[in-house]
Amino acid sequence: MVRPFRFGVQISSFPRDDWGKALLHLESAGFSTVFLPDHFSGQWDPLVTLAGAAGVTQSLGLGTLVCDVDFRHPAVLAKMAATIQVMSGGRLELGLGAGWMQDDYDSSGIPFDPVGVRIDRLEEALAIVVSLWENETTHFEGSHFVIRGMQRSVDLAGLPRPRLLVGGGGPRILRLAGERADIVGINPAMKEGRITGDTARDLTADRLRQKIEWVQAGAERAGRRLDEIELNSLVFVVALSDDPVPVREGLAKAFGMTPEDVAETPLALTGSAQEIQDRLFLRREQTGISYIVIQGGDEEMLSRFAEEVVEPLTGQ
Repeated sequence: MVRPFRFGVQISSFPRDDWGKALLHLESAGFSTVFLPDHFSGQWDPLVTLAGAAGVTQSLGLGTLVCDVDFRHPAVLAKMAATIQVMSGGRLELGLGAGWMQDDYDSSGIPFDPVGVRIDRLEEALAIVVSLWENETTHFEGSHFVIRGMQRSVDLAGLPRPRLLVGGGGPRILRLAGERADIVGINPAMKEGRITGDTARDLTADRLRQKIEWVQAGAERAGRRLDEIELNSLVFVVALSDDPVPVREGLAKAFGMTPEDVAETPLALTGSAQEIQDRLFLRREQTGISYIVIQGGDEEMLSRFAEEVVEPLTGQ
């Protein structure tokens, strides 16, 4: 099955006086979803913001990219997410992750446990959140969380549960995502707890294919097919230009790649609108990635990207 293209925008904060207008602009421009990240420094709270967005938009999807399970107990997170799902009429895409940015932990005093422990917690949290959405009563006893007969607190009123997005860059978390998630974000690994010179190199074409194989292995382990899962990629740089060579050369130095690698990596979309469209079609054919999320903040770039890429490709 070939999934149609969808496009989202990740934004960490909005103008104080015009936040509703900014959201309506994204909706009218044709973007499928607005996503908010979940970090402590200089960013709006994703769940509070999405609750507000539910009240001023009609069709725009509302997503987190992604909530760190170490910041909120899964019972609290399930309740908040279910509330937004009802308020929005079923538009929430709840992204959950194991946490990766060490500065969040250092500044907040939350212990930054080894990655295996954090993924263990994520695995337990996923089970709890889904159970609290789907079952009248939840019992769970794990190594990190215990739920004793908790009643479902929010009635979804006939709506489906929120879609789950799990993103990651390593084999264990991508296999877990393949088992559990509706949407899987294919990301570079963040082993050092920060973005480094090696980050971009973890999403060359060869590495991307390997990551898709990990997702597929997890899906098969759960008795699922890979084409049941929507594959997502987060773009850090968009440069619409008929002469992309200078920007590719600059990014190649920053990323530690060749300009040819920059042209292929999902971390960047560079070139003319037609070249970008062609590359997205080819990448979807080769990997299945159909859900593209770009960075917000540059209104001129967003408007141009919406007109030249989003509008012609959405639904294709």
